[in-house]
Amino acid sequence: MAQSSIALIYGTDTNNTEEVGHKIAKQWEDLGETVDIFNIKDIELSQLEQYSLLILGIPTWDFGGIQSDWEDIGDNLGELALGDTAIALYGLGDQFGYGDYFVDAMGWLYEKLLPTSATFIGQWPTEGYDFEASRACVHDKENFIGLAIDEDQQFELTDARIEQWVIQLYAERAVEAA
Repeated sequence: MAQSSIALIYGTDTNNTEEVGHKIAKQWEDLGETVDIFNIKDIELSQLEQYSLLILGIPTWDFGGIQSDWEDIGDNLGELALGDTAIALYGLGDQFGYGDYFVDAMGWLYEKLLPTSATFIGQWPTEGYDFEASRACVHDKENFIGLAIDEDQQFELTDARIEQWVIQLYAERAVEAA
């Protein structure tokens, strides 16, 4: 059995997604919660089924590229039994350099996880970002499916966005549990 009911799993090549993940975990710890942190390449997928909340982080590379460790297991994600699990996604991207593909990998991850019957929480507004298109936008285009982080162009907003998002997740999780 898991020590915590929350797991944060990230994939990274430059450590940016990991660093953001640790900031997210720290915010949860400030709220009195323990978060188990894993690199996706170091965990068995079946372990994800042990948690009530999964926070999953993925960067988008260049023109919509998927981080390789996530891509390697992508076809297996839909087989997980996550019906009693809430999932919150965060994605990193460069909205100015790759504005037609901003945080596309987060949208890809969402699509791969849809068959699991998990509940998705943590939508984040697109307001304050400047991009052309994103696979991570929900149907109304006013929200991303999760938290969008741009460490290249808006790094000064990262900490405040994380703090606000974790408070939002905390509240949404409480509603889900009620």
